[in-house]
Amino acid sequence: MAFYFTTPNLLPKTDKKYKKWLKSLKKRPPSWSKGYTKLDHPSVAKISETFKNKKIDNFKAWRLQMVKKGKFHSYPKKLKRTKELAELMGVILGDGNIYKFSRTEGLTIVSNAKNIGFVNRYAGIIYGVFSKKSAISKPAKGCIRIKIYQKYLSARIGIPCGNRGNLKIEIPNWILKSKKNIISYLRGLYEAEGSFCVHKPTYTYKFLFSNKNESLLNNVYVCLKILGFHPHRSRYQIQISKKTEVYKIKDLIKFRQY
Repeated sequence: MAFYFTTPNLLPKTDKKYKKWLKSLKKRPPSWSKGYTKLDHPSVAKISETFKNKKIDNFKAWRLQMVKKGKFHSYPKKLKRTKELAELMGVILGDGNIYKFSRTEGLTIVSNAKNIGFVNRYAGIIYGVFSKKSAISKPAKGCIRIKIYQKYLSARIGIPCGNRGNLKIEIPNWILKSKKNIISYLRGLYEAEGSFCVHKPTYTYKFLFSNKNESLLNNVYVCLKILGFHPHRSRYQIQISKKTEVYKIKDLIKFRQY
């Protein structure tokens, strides 16, 4: 006579042995690893490294379940080319960065912690573009970070990962073809790296964009010219100095209006 052993979790849910096993789980103590991560427990870190080396995807079943429920897509969602995306691209090129990880990518936008209007605006735009809430953190005094993690962020947004200091950055054609998108793109750039200065005793008016990337400075210069302004370019700055134009561009892009 042959005997076959089946673990309780594989039995039908109506089976008495399955129900008894399910009830017994409630009396069991929590797992030793509960509350720990690979960052604060060496054993959890070892398990994580083993899974990585053996290419074991322990979240596969959960991920497929979430796809069926419609929680997220099984494929990278194509981003709509809207003015919100254009503005987001601008602010990322100024104060943001995209990092590549083994399974995903992360987007971080850094701001002054006192500038709550900036944080609320771009956390809202990120939610509108990606349908996902941002994580807000304060890593240091006076600083705040807006973060999001998702697959293929770099390719979908159109901004490369990592340091862009010496990288040649081009304006996408879909932005250049629309003045509304150009205005939004400029707003993102100026919110990140712009400043508005007035010194009435000397009748000095300045609307400045500062950056060390030559191609990014050129992009701002080109966009301002398309909109009919007369910017002046120096080594690390693009500036508008004529009083009427200073107030016009400030109002046009709604600079610091939250």
